[in-house]
Parts: sequence; C-alpha cells; structure tokens
Amino acid sequence: MSSHHVVINNQEPALIIANGESCELALILDLLEWSPTVVVLDGAIRRVLDYEIKFDVWLGDFDSVSVDELKSHPALEQVEIVHTPDQDKTDLQKAIEYLINKGIPAANIIWAGGRRTDHHLNNLLTLARYSDKITLTSIDDYDKLYVLPKKFSKWYKKGTQLSLIPCGIATEVQTANLVWNLNGETLELPHFVSSSNEVLKDGFVEINYTNGYLLMVENWKA
Repeated sequence: MSSHHVVINNQEPALIIANGESCELALILDLLEWSPTVVVLDGAIRRVLDYEIKFDVWLGDFDSVSVDELKSHPALEQVEIVHTPDQDKTDLQKAIEYLINKGIPAANIIWAGGRRTDHHLNNLLTLARYSDKITLTSIDDYDKLYVLPKKFSKWYKKGTQLSLIPCGIATEVQTANLVWNLNGETLELPHFVSSSNEVLKDGFVEINYTNGYLLMVENWKA
C-alpha cells in the first residue's frame, strides 16, 4: 500500500498515523493518495508494516518497540527515524511539532481514537493546543474533528450531523443554518455543548465565536 507522494510542495496535508483504533482500509488509501508526508508514531509501526503502508518518518520515544529490532526491515530503508525521548510530551505532540518545524501547514491524523481513553482525550485536546500553528484534523470511520477558526463558513448538505464541543470554553457562539442555532451563548464543558445538531438546508453553515476553542465534529455515518 504505497500510493502517496502524488503531490509536491506540501500542497496537501501531511498524515500522522497514531496508535489508537484502526480505521477502514478505504479511508487509509484515500488519505495516502493525497499525503505528501506520512509520519508514523512508534507504537503503530507493526500494524503499519503489516498494512505495507509507505511512510516517510517513524517518530517517538520508542518505549514500546525496539528500533534495533526493526531497523533492518526493508520498508525502513528510506525512512527517517526520529528519536524523541522527551517524556513531558506525547508522541503525537512531538509529531505535530516535527511537522511545524518542517513548515508543513496542515495534517490529518488517523488512529487517534479508541483503545485507551486517556490517550484519546489527550489527543483531542492536542488539536486545540497547536491550532494557532498548524491546521489539524482527526479522522476516523465515523467522524472528522477539527478546531474551528473564530469565523467559519462551509457548505453542507441538509441533514448533515454536526456537533460543537468546546475545548474548555467557547464564548459568544453564533450559528446560522443549523436546526438548533446558537445566538451568542457560551459553550462550556461539562455544562453546555451543542451535540448532534443538524444542517437546516443545503447551503453554507456560519459559525462565529470570540474566545476559547471550539471543536467541530462532522459525522458522516450517522
């Protein structure tokens, strides 16, 4: 499975493969087709090798797998191996910082959910932590999740299920073209979120807010 590198100059998002629950093969293939750079976190390496995914960087603290054990694997001949032993950051955070330092403006993340709940929650919060430096989108078989800019506009089909989840707090949220619109309310965990909302009619959904971080969850298998 080696169908990436069809774009140049980072015109499309990089791809980070984390170590959570796997997704469908079709989704992996679709993302690989448009990813100029593929980064694999250390704990995911065996599954990636089993899938025969072509990738560019293997990164992490390597506490769950031995580099010496796998470095002779043919698939790793042209791969950059980046050892990041800092225990104050997760391997996902290190991968994001690696891409930021390379000047890459956006990245999709797969296998970031499922398995350990603490890892899953931390991965979601990580999207907000780096949102002012890189555009990050977490994708799985059911949802696409990303941090909304303060002013957002996107065309959706009627009935598309959307959820707005504050990453802590998001103030003065205003929406248009949702079944249940918000009119300046403050969303705050755990008290007030806008979950399982829907697009009212074919057209643009407008979302604005003033402070904090607001996560958009686009559900494509409602």
